[in-house]
Amino acid sequence: MTTPAYPPKPAPGDRVAVVSPSAGLPGLFPRPYELGLERLRKEYGLEPVEYPATRRMGSTPQERADDLHAAFADPGIKAVIASIGGDDQITVLPLLDRELIRSNPKPFFGMSDNTNLLALLHNTGIVGYHGGNVMTALGRPVAMAPLTAESLRAALFTSGEYELAPAERWTDVDRDWADPATFDAAPETRPGTGWTWENADRVVEGRSWGGCLEILAWLLMADREIAHDPSAYDGAVLFLETSEELPGATEVFRTLRNMGERGLLQRFSALLMGRPKTWSFEHPNGPEEAARYADDQREAVRRAMHMYSPTTPIVFDVDFGHTDPQLVIPYGGLVRVDGPARRITVTY
Repeated sequence: MTTPAYPPKPAPGDRVAVVSPSAGLPGLFPRPYELGLERLRKEYGLEPVEYPATRRMGSTPQERADDLHAAFADPGIKAVIASIGGDDQITVLPLLDRELIRSNPKPFFGMSDNTNLLALLHNTGIVGYHGGNVMTALGRPVAMAPLTAESLRAALFTSGEYELAPAERWTDVDRDWADPATFDAAPETRPGTGWTWENADRVVEGRSWGGCLEILAWLLMADREIAHDPSAYDGAVLFLETSEELPGATEVFRTLRNMGERGLLQRFSALLMGRPKTWSFEHPNGPEEAARYADDQREAVRRAMHMYSPTTPIVFDVDFGHTDPQLVIPYGGLVRVDGPARRITVTY
């Protein structure tokens, strides 16, 4: 497997593509989308460029692939940013021209269902960036979370080490994008709980791999973008997070168990587990239910890791993924996990 390389970074004033490789939700919920575009312009100095399927619900996989090809092929576009996730980006992967993308490397920002494209970029030899969706990260009501804004700025414009920090306050409760009142006040947050370290007796450094656990499970089932030789991940840092679908602890354990049976879990030098999202519109958990859900998920992860890689360092509740704030993780980029010093450093 080719070691992923960092693509050239944009600079203020550059044009960046905004695409919807999964769902065209900007067409249904224009308010957070337009707010995200405004912040790209005013706070980051970038000029977003839309494509035909960006705001179109029900676009075909081929139409979304065409948008990605156009974005990567255009020399005037300096980065590609996903509007949001979805649930069928896996159908776009077979239609993508890997040689076109490989010949025109650009930073891609996205998360959730965009794990599909991040995994493809990794296999194509390009470092991507897990995080930074326009509607969720950039389109946050009133203001971006400071940790999100700072991490995204560093990932967009700098090429060096960046130390991650635990959120002082956080939330995982969403509000209705269809209600204009949602955008009149910032999200309510609660005190952060820090990170939980286990087997934190060493310093490890490796290239990152992972993303949204449910999407990785689908890739495993479809036998796409997962190396057939597990040694391809030797020494890498695994990072995982779960979505607003709130997969149960049993599902989380079984997915990790299958990764272990495939010989994957044993290969990684550390595991960063994102703070679990514990609330959704379908499951509006109260504090006790939410805490129980998170505890059950952590125990499922511990159980699987104990079976297949019991000495691997694990850091729980790192602030990336579907909770707010959202740190950007370079996908295929260098990550250092310093257990004794309780520090995580990424290279953007």
